[in-house]
Amino acid sequence: QVQLVESGGGLVQPGGSLRLSCAASGNIFTIYAMGWYRQAPGKQRELVATFTSGGSTNYANSVKGRFTISRDNAKNTVYLQMNSLKPEDTAVYYCTTNLMDYSHRRTDYWGQGTQVTVSS
Repeated sequence: QVQLVESGGGLVQPGGSLRLSCAASGNIFTIYAMGWYRQAPGKQRELVATFTSGGSTNYANSVKGRFTISRDNAKNTVYLQMNSLKPEDTAVYYCTTNLMDYSHRRTDYWGQGTQVTVSS
């Protein structure tokens, strides 16, 4: 079993910053990809930023230049630094990972989500 624990969400004013964290633990042999998606009310879940299995990063066009994804491989943790936040960034942010466990099963996992609200 694998657990993803997210933290760092909250309420922030437009132009402010937040840093999200997601730590993976449990039956982890190797992590191939890890990153963040978000879902706003009435909208589909969308990619925000991820590390791909090749080690590169992908960002949604809407967050490029404002958000930065980083990771600590030793801690199986990924971070999302969000600057210059806008009201349209308001959403539930989900951490996700694609990994292989010690039984050599490759699976996607999702966190429970953390609310980010940008409002004055």
